[in-house]
Amino acid sequence: MKYGFVVPFADSREFAEVAVLGEQHGWDAIFTWESLYGEHAWVTLAAAAVQTSRIRLGTLLTPASRHRPWDLASMAGSVDRLSGGRVVMSVGLGALHSGWTRFEPDEGRAVRARKLDESLTVYRGLLSGAPFTFDGTYYPVGPEGADAPPTPAPPPQRPHPPVWVVGAYLPGRERQPSLERAARWQGVLPTVAVPDAKPGSPHLTLGSVGEALGVLRGLREESGLSWDGYDVVIEGDSTGEFVKSAGTPAQWAGIGATWWVESWWSVEPGADGLAEIRRRVQAGPPV
Repeated sequence: MKYGFVVPFADSREFAEVAVLGEQHGWDAIFTWESLYGEHAWVTLAAAAVQTSRIRLGTLLTPASRHRPWDLASMAGSVDRLSGGRVVMSVGLGALHSGWTRFEPDEGRAVRARKLDESLTVYRGLLSGAPFTFDGTYYPVGPEGADAPPTPAPPPQRPHPPVWVVGAYLPGRERQPSLERAARWQGVLPTVAVPDAKPGSPHLTLGSVGEALGVLRGLREESGLSWDGYDVVIEGDSTGEFVKSAGTPAQWAGIGATWWVESWWSVEPGADGLAEIRRRVQAGPPV
């Protein structure tokens, strides 16, 4: 099991300082999140990259469907080169809220899902280092012209910085489109859709995620993809009620999780909240 944490509120300089602290205290990764307006996630990760040498740097998460994928490939590739190959990108459809819809209308889940798939296809193709064209509905990519600027060097991580995908398990359903998407990439952030769940019930359980991982393993085997090296990422808060209701990091590791990410979203923004984040980071991973 590897251990990371999300910094819910910080500017780029503060984030870089916390990244240094995390590296000093044995954490394996630090994550930021993306908003349409505010601190730029990839600038923030770049600031941390130049002040650290070991800790992995990632997003949790990137709503890839709202990015032009060539911009996304440029940002992720640049930070991967800057960090010496330490970038990981988590992607999903994104959670709609007023901070999003005040700038962009909701196109609907179906359109966002199709855009997400196309965006990731272009991301992979552009970072492959090989000539790439794509006949996409939303993001077509034409042939490179003779007068085009030089193509950037491929990022250190091959074939590209790894992508973790939110994969929603639908119990009882024959088709699992969200898990099918996650199976094509390098890792999964599992969720379980339980329409009749009671308010306050655990978002994830060891049993339901175990079922989801069984389905996911089968999907990868059907596609000729190895399960070895595939990441299973659990978000939780070991300081709160999550471990009591849903399971400890050791229990999650027992069913196949490879990453535990501390998600301290309940910490309030501001100086006091940032001090609390620093205190928790200094305490080290919950091993």
